[in-house]
Amino acid sequence: MIEAVGLTKRYGAKTAVYNLSFQVRPGAVTGFLGPNGSGKSTTMRMMLGLDRPTSGHVTIGGHPFRSLPNAPRQVGALLDAKAVHGGRSARNHLLSLAQLAGIPAARVDEVLGVVGLHDVARKRSKGFSLGMGQRLGIAAALLGDPQVLLFDEPVNGLDPEGILWVRNLMKMLASEGRTVFVSSHLMSEMALTADHLIVIGRGQLLSDMSVKDFISANSADFARVRIADGAQEQREKLTASLTEAGGQVMSEPDGALRITGLRLPRISDLAHESDVRLWELSPHQASLEEAYMRMTQGAVDYRSTVDQKAGLQQPVHGGYGQQPGYGAPQPPVPEMPQQGWYAPPPPGQNPYAGAPASPVAAAPAAQAAPAAAPADLTKRETSEDAR
Repeated sequence: MIEAVGLTKRYGAKTAVYNLSFQVRPGAVTGFLGPNGSGKSTTMRMMLGLDRPTSGHVTIGGHPFRSLPNAPRQVGALLDAKAVHGGRSARNHLLSLAQLAGIPAARVDEVLGVVGLHDVARKRSKGFSLGMGQRLGIAAALLGDPQVLLFDEPVNGLDPEGILWVRNLMKMLASEGRTVFVSSHLMSEMALTADHLIVIGRGQLLSDMSVKDFISANSADFARVRIADGAQEQREKLTASLTEAGGQVMSEPDGALRITGLRLPRISDLAHESDVRLWELSPHQASLEEAYMRMTQGAVDYRSTVDQKAGLQQPVHGGYGQQPGYGAPQPPVPEMPQQGWYAPPPPGQNPYAGAPASPVAAAPAAQAAPAAAPADLTKRETSEDAR
């Protein structure tokens, strides 16, 4: 088990991690989430004794990492897949690590087979792709058959088959009773891999709960309703009836209605009473990504802006008149929201769960960025080869 107590790390005036306390228990895959700059990598470095905390402490199996006897046999980690001597082959790299830890050479060939690098074992690692480097880093973490494993972005650079392999590997390791701690920015993958989540923002703990509870606490489930196309009068009648009953109704881009605050049986009864025929009535649950974005929207340090392409617009000379992308800017076209993407209403009573969801405060959403300027059609894209 990994345990952090009051963990704080400062670099001069910059506080990277502040008063962080949590436990990573064995037998489950624990996801470690947070925006860029939130302190995830710093926290993992302190776990492995690479950085000393300013205050607080972190232990693995009840002991600091530096106090563990023969640590590679107890803890395996992948923090930087490029931390490899490029002139060494994959096998020699692992063999040097095995010799330092007293691990039999036969184990090297075993882990090379596990990660799928057996055929390139004698090739120099400097020629490896990013995905192959990730596999080599995972092999190094598995080398000592440790009970505690830490992975920082383990699927970075992997193809779909590799991502599926890592997912199944993490689950298998956890099913064997090991402690598996995984940092990642891929919410869709974390939703499929992790059992528990630890979320931090600006160095502080935001959430420590199961994936299911996290989604429930930071979003609201909704019902999707569809009626006959073109039946505007029935649509308005149903909307008025649902609103009067306490529901919140929003329109989807495809014409369906998104309803929160009412249970499905109640929605069906109201439609029947209003003499409205439903073509669809289905429950939907928010994704991990939507719940994560809602929780961390106030803890994001790096936000992008729209490229206005200032000074790159060129007027057209000739008798062809104004065309899009030339001369005076064209009036902006209203943005059409993407299918299924709406910020959920403030969490409260979940109409589709047995117990009410815990309210979680969320920072105000950032203002919408201005629409991007029209593209400059006078420029032709050229490849590096053509130049």
